[in-house]
Amino acid sequence: MKKIEAIVRHYKLEDVKNALSEQGVSGMTITEVRGFGRQKGHTEMYRGTEYAVDFVPKVKVEVVIDDDRLQMVVDTILKAAQTGQIGDGKVFVSELTETIRIRTGETGGEAL
Repeated sequence: MKKIEAIVRHYKLEDVKNALSEQGVSGMTITEVRGFGRQKGHTEMYRGTEYAVDFVPKVKVEVVIDDDRLQMVVDTILKAAQTGQIGDGKVFVSELTETIRIRTGETGGEAL
């Protein structure tokens, strides 16, 4: 099993969610996060004063899938989240050693 974490722009969340649902992804976790990469934040004006915004708000989408669906899910996220602009985000893929459904005690792929 794999865990995919995608950091995307707020306004792309609905596109990513809908695209994943169309591909049969049945569950995901969404978290509002803040961070920076190459952008290193940006500056904004507020009441005539310029100030630095070091951490840019983003959304983290987490999905756990079977190994055979990995490339399809990653491609779906990339297509739905991409704008071609700096700050589109990142996708991280991790190996999961175990998954357990608390309610039933099911493990592995059955727990998904």
